[in-house]
Amino acid sequence: MSDATVDARLAALESKLGRLEQLLSAVNEKLDRAAPSVDEARRGIQAWVTEYVSLRLQQLVPETCEHPERDADPVVAEGPVLPGTRIRCTDEVLRRLGRIPIPFVRQMVAEKVAETARAEKVGVVDVTFFERAATF
Repeated sequence: MSDATVDARLAALESKLGRLEQLLSAVNEKLDRAAPSVDEARRGIQAWVTEYVSLRLQQLVPETCEHPERDADPVVAEGPVLPGTRIRCTDEVLRRLGRIPIPFVRQMVAEKVAETARAEKVGVVDVTFFERAATF
């Protein structure tokens, strides 16, 4: 092999090695940017777990959790109210609500009817309104 051939091959090899070094440094920079620190990852996981547990507790035990402030329900008259609310209703509505055998479903129906009554500004929930509002 002549000196010129060796020099040409050496120059080509050095050029390829230079390109390889550039690619490796670019990959290293991307890896450094993509990997969060252990403290950041820990804080992120703690925040997620805290939010998840708070959400589940609100779903499981809503009466003991904080709720957003809302306007007070107007007191229309004395008489029965939908369970867990201050919305007035008839005795027949309470009887029908009591016939729902599963407690959490009964509570969901009462909340749905109360929410609809508030939205439509209904003073006393009667059977007709209950049947319309209790459908999901």
